[in-house]
Amino acid sequence: MRKSHDKNFKLQAVQMVKDGKRIAEVARELDLAEQTLHNWVKKYDQHKASAFVDSRNLSSEDKAERDDQKRIRDLEEENAILKKAMGIFAKDQK
Repeated sequence: MRKSHDKNFKLQAVQMVKDGKRIAEVARELDLAEQTLHNWVKKYDQHKASAFVDSRNLSSEDKAERDDQKRIRDLEEENAILKKAMGIFAKDQK
């Protein structure tokens, strides 16, 4: 089963590496795969504080954007269904 780690755990692990510990050592201490920790460090270097945001800890702006995108997808699907229905009813009118 795949483990799930929260943002604070990931930040603490990355901080241990940033404080000078080797990735292999930190990974062993925290029972992580070295590659996983390496990926976390790389992600942190690229994105800093927003590196480990997921659906459980989204910022309010990100959550609003995700909700908007879902609403757009839903409306597009409804629109496609209505277009098909209009085509069917138009054939029946002839």
